[in-house]
Amino acid sequence: MNFLAHIYLSFEDPEITLGNFFADHIRGNKYLHFPSKIQKGILLHRAIDSFTDAHPVPRMSSKRLHKNYSHYSRVIVDIYYDHFLAKNWTDYSAKPLDIFVDEFYDLLESNYDLLPLGTQRMMPYMIADNWLFNYSKLEGIARVLNGMNRRTNNKSKMNFAIVDLEEHYVEFENEFQSFFKELITFSRQKYNELCAN
Repeated sequence: MNFLAHIYLSFEDPEITLGNFFADHIRGNKYLHFPSKIQKGILLHRAIDSFTDAHPVPRMSSKRLHKNYSHYSRVIVDIYYDHFLAKNWTDYSAKPLDIFVDEFYDLLESNYDLLPLGTQRMMPYMIADNWLFNYSKLEGIARVLNGMNRRTNNKSKMNFAIVDLEEHYVEFENEFQSFFKELITFSRQKYNELCAN
């Protein structure tokens, strides 16, 4: 899953949210120097990714893209799924998306010194362009896909994946909705298990 989903699946627990958000910038056991609750957020992130990678529904979504994007298809599906979470936000949260996102940006800014270097570098762009809120719009997703393509030196052709999203919009949205229900249940159980220790 992509940024918005990981933040949402931290259940508004600030330290869990931080770890769950920046876990991709932490390799192996390099997380052990962080405060205990942030460590648990990193472990929650890894559990969510493992559950997602093994689940047949996201696999079905990525299979639709595989011919054109090869191993990048899973990354693209993560971005699509964040779009559907943002677009259908009121189905998942009573708190408006703009407020949820602003509170998250405040959390990042007030914990800047704790963030890994990669996250510190990314954060100003994320906030300035309001990535998380703009996931709700197709133009926002197009910008993300263009940025990802540039980062692969135009090898991934991910900038064209907005066309695939528009062509198969209903199928991707249905797949997201059926999968995300299961992912919320799994994540809540994992969160409770991690926080019980």
